[in-house]
Amino acid sequence: MISSSDLNTGADFNFERFFELSADLFCIAGYDGFFKRINQSVSNTLGYTNEELFSKPINCFVHPEDRIVTEGKRDNIRHDIPLLNFENRYITKSGEIVWLAWTSMPVDSEGLVFAIAKNITEKKRQEAERNNLITHLTQINDDLKQLAYTTSHDLRSPVSNLLSVFNFIDVSKIQDAETVEFIGMLRSASESLKETLNNYVDILSQKDSLNVHLEEININDSLNTVLHSLNSLLQDSEVTINFTGNGVIYFNKSYLESIFLNLITNSIKYARPDVAPVINISTRIHNGVKQLIFADNGLGFDMERVKDKIFGFHQTFHHHHDSKGIGLYLVYNHITSLGGQISIKSKPNEGATFIISFKD
Repeated sequence: MISSSDLNTGADFNFERFFELSADLFCIAGYDGFFKRINQSVSNTLGYTNEELFSKPINCFVHPEDRIVTEGKRDNIRHDIPLLNFENRYITKSGEIVWLAWTSMPVDSEGLVFAIAKNITEKKRQEAERNNLITHLTQINDDLKQLAYTTSHDLRSPVSNLLSVFNFIDVSKIQDAETVEFIGMLRSASESLKETLNNYVDILSQKDSLNVHLEEININDSLNTVLHSLNSLLQDSEVTINFTGNGVIYFNKSYLESIFLNLITNSIKYARPDVAPVINISTRIHNGVKQLIFADNGLGFDMERVKDKIFGFHQTFHHHHDSKGIGLYLVYNHITSLGGQISIKSKPNEGATFIISFKD
């Protein structure tokens, strides 16, 4: 047992080298609130000399905002209650703040406290940065949700007005068959747009992704719905779309249609010049997980350059006047918000392959 007299005489203890060489802060304090012995790490961390640290009560070095709670913990120790993983702040001689995590054991018969502290300043800094980032991302997400809700809501009125115009058109009086066909296509696209906007408003009105409506969806049916709404674009671009496979997934209908819509329009938008766009869509079961494979023969990506930015908000990688950097961001969030995953394989001018894994 180490006694106060041992400390004062500077006796050579067996643990001397362990005590002095440890990177952690080792100290022995008295019930009177003063350091009795410290290792070099204490002085190195706080920046004071041993004489300065011994000359003042320990609480003088504690951050002013932490002194009351620290003194309360010391009262517990004086009542023979060990202190485990207690975190508080100290002020160094240079004025910097360091965070220390303490484990302290009292020896009541000697009026001493044996304590070990770890410097967790870097850990606290990382936690603060992470919390700030989460707060920032949460705010961005809320802003985007509000923007999407407002946009979807405000667009419904003009779309409804557009549909009402079609009701006034008497196609029986139109002799040109091609014009009648175009009017039918416009009406069908407008009705599809209205339904999509209504679905988005319903989804965005819900508080979080846990409340997003999930149902069994036939992948082929959702794809055909999107292809029908894009009929004019598909004809103008002369794209070839091949679909093989089948299957039903438990997902959100509007999300799946949005995924198809963004991937297909991106493939057409970023097709290689003078090369007719080809899109191959297939389904498979891989290691028991349902997957959707979407591959095109477009411009592709330099994956070494884009790396993890590929699904970032407002990230664009091709010089196109209509590039907004939102499509892949939406695709990624639709999938991951419901527990799925998406990966991409691509090379410049060799197209891109998206592998979407759905949560069971």
